[in-house]
Amino acid sequence: MNCCLLKHWILVIVLLWCCLKVAENLQPGRAQRAALSPGRAKRGWVWNQFVVPEEMTTRQHVGQLRSDLDNGNNSFQYKLLGTGAGSFSIDERTGDIFAIKKLDREEKSLYFLRAQVIDVTTGKAVEPESEFVIRVLDINDNEPKFLDEPYEATIPEMSPEGTFVIKVTANDADDPATGYHTRILYNLEQGQPYFSVEPTTGVIRVSSKMDRELQDTYCIIIQARDMLGQPGALSGTTIVSITLSDINDNKPIFKKSFYRFTVSEFAPSGTTIGKIMAYDDDIGENAEMDYSIEEDDSQTFDIITDNETQEGIVILKKKLDFEHQNHYGIRAKVKNRHVAEELATAHVNASSTYIKVQVEDEDEPPVFLLPYYIFGIPEEMPRGSIVGTVSAIDTDRRQCPIRYSITGSKMFHIHDNGTIITTNLLDREVSAWYNLSVTATEAYNLQQISSVPVYVQVININDHAPEFSEYYETYVCENAKYGEIIQTISAIDRDESIEDHHFYFNHFVEDTNNSSFILIDNKDNTAVILTNRTGFSLKEEPVFSIIIFIADNGIPSLTSTNTLTIQVCDCGESGSTETCTSKGLLFIMGFKTELVIAILVCIMVILGFVFFMLAMKQRRKQTLFPEKSEEYGENIFCYDDEGGGEEDSEAYDIVELRSNTVMREKKSRRSKSAEIRSFYRQSLQVGPDTAIFRKFILEKLEEANTDPYVPPFDSLQTFAFEGTGSLAGSLSSIGSRATDQEDNFDYLNDLGPRFKRLACMFSSAMKPNN
Repeated sequence: MNCCLLKHWILVIVLLWCCLKVAENLQPGRAQRAALSPGRAKRGWVWNQFVVPEEMTTRQHVGQLRSDLDNGNNSFQYKLLGTGAGSFSIDERTGDIFAIKKLDREEKSLYFLRAQVIDVTTGKAVEPESEFVIRVLDINDNEPKFLDEPYEATIPEMSPEGTFVIKVTANDADDPATGYHTRILYNLEQGQPYFSVEPTTGVIRVSSKMDRELQDTYCIIIQARDMLGQPGALSGTTIVSITLSDINDNKPIFKKSFYRFTVSEFAPSGTTIGKIMAYDDDIGENAEMDYSIEEDDSQTFDIITDNETQEGIVILKKKLDFEHQNHYGIRAKVKNRHVAEELATAHVNASSTYIKVQVEDEDEPPVFLLPYYIFGIPEEMPRGSIVGTVSAIDTDRRQCPIRYSITGSKMFHIHDNGTIITTNLLDREVSAWYNLSVTATEAYNLQQISSVPVYVQVININDHAPEFSEYYETYVCENAKYGEIIQTISAIDRDESIEDHHFYFNHFVEDTNNSSFILIDNKDNTAVILTNRTGFSLKEEPVFSIIIFIADNGIPSLTSTNTLTIQVCDCGESGSTETCTSKGLLFIMGFKTELVIAILVCIMVILGFVFFMLAMKQRRKQTLFPEKSEEYGENIFCYDDEGGGEEDSEAYDIVELRSNTVMREKKSRRSKSAEIRSFYRQSLQVGPDTAIFRKFILEKLEEANTDPYVPPFDSLQTFAFEGTGSLAGSLSSIGSRATDQEDNFDYLNDLGPRFKRLACMFSSAMKPNN
């Protein structure tokens, strides 16, 4: 027993001795040993080393290296070596180490350096190089930062509490081994009461049910704080966008409880009668509906669903007869197409609506043989060219004739047989298509109208020559060399070509031989202008003009003549024409200023002329109507009697009215009494010649309209004209006052009851005169 114990202790001692030897052989550099415990070093080194905090100010003391052989007589020199030596400096005499740069642990936490001591007198190393480490101590200088931003999540609406939404993660670049620098807590800054976040994991969960129909998107703010949220902690935030996806928790509902439709009794099967619409607050697949008919004993109607608009389309299944039944009443209902079992309770009692269909007993309008017509006609065709023919028929039994008309265009006309012709020349470059509306109307019932769209395409012909694609401002420097490119030109063609446009450029023949410039066609619808000599003179010849021919590939080919103006410019030492462009711009701006001044002067002249005309009109107002100041001596009498009218067929002879009228002869009134009595009945209806009177009125109207001094208000026009007169002569006393003072008007009593008042008036007037 004792022997075993002895052997055991001997083995332990041997193992300890071996470990010490191994430790001596594997002993780290002098600086590493000092980092563990400062003290005496191998080979006579004595030094101290301290842990360096990051963000330390420059020229901060770090530690000291010292050899045991150093007796303080300044005979030793200390040196730092290694990749990190640039961040530190050492006092060569004392061995003190200083940090000369601001240290950041996140960039570099350990510095592996080598130290060497040299005898100044001999210049030899006193001891071999020794390695040591300087460790940078962490401080809390980095705020947490969220990874994988931006955060977006989608959850179903009405999700229960505790439903997982998304997990956010923040990272802290500080040293996790130093205090709580990287211990992060999460907090919900915005998003209550619908969401919550787990403080340590960053998991976001639902804390209250949400309805997508009220709000479909939520933006919450999550804050991450290090040091477990203690004072002095740093924080960072992120935004999480949460979208609610739809579930089918709403059933479709009709907003209208009653629909009224009308349909012709001749409508064919499958005719759309009308549309009904239910509304669903859900979206997407959850809003898809199916309509059906509940009450329709006649089986006359059906309803289908428009998958695009989710409308219910009521269609006709059978033909109708107004004499048999003129109205129908049906009920339609609607339900969702996709309903989950757990949501079936929300879709009980489907919504319904009542539909009343009224059958109309009326003629059908004309029907066109095609739903639309497309015609083509080449441009520049002469007026009256035929475009095409449309045709409509009357499906009623009587086969009423059809009349056609075109609305919305003055470029076309349509004949009674439906043939459309042109009324003006067509230009494809002005309008390539014409959208017409042709209307067909029954001749015996103008209310029966139908229309059809007619599309007329104007087919292109090559009638436009190519031209420059833009206005070119071309400059050439005075010191330009031979063969220098000064301008690249291109062309455009307003014609439409089936193939791609291709243009050919050529220089005017007379200009080619002695021209200062040459043209080269690039064969790609562009050409370049090159100098044909060296040097130009701005004073002697400042502007050049070259004539360029441009031809297209149309049939037939068209050629245009274009002039390119080239201005000589003093480009200076730069040799660039950009300076010429700026000068041209300044010239244009100056020209615009002069143009504005000229326009203002013209406006002032026009206003002065207008004021002058207004003043002239004011002067003419006093003498415009001189006849208003005259006093008329004639008396005005009112006659309440009128002629026999159209029913008095015996009052005149129509043959007499059609006979040529004769001019009045000025005769004595005394000798006309017998003639007046004989032509009494004819004079009641005969009046002035209508054509002559109309011509006179039009002449006076034209005179008034063309007079520049006529004021813009009603004026008095004097018409001293009675026409050619009637066979009975004039019965007026105007004009006879001076010559017929002694006339006897007793013959008026013989003209009948209609002239009784006139005879009484003249007889009473003659007595005072006598």
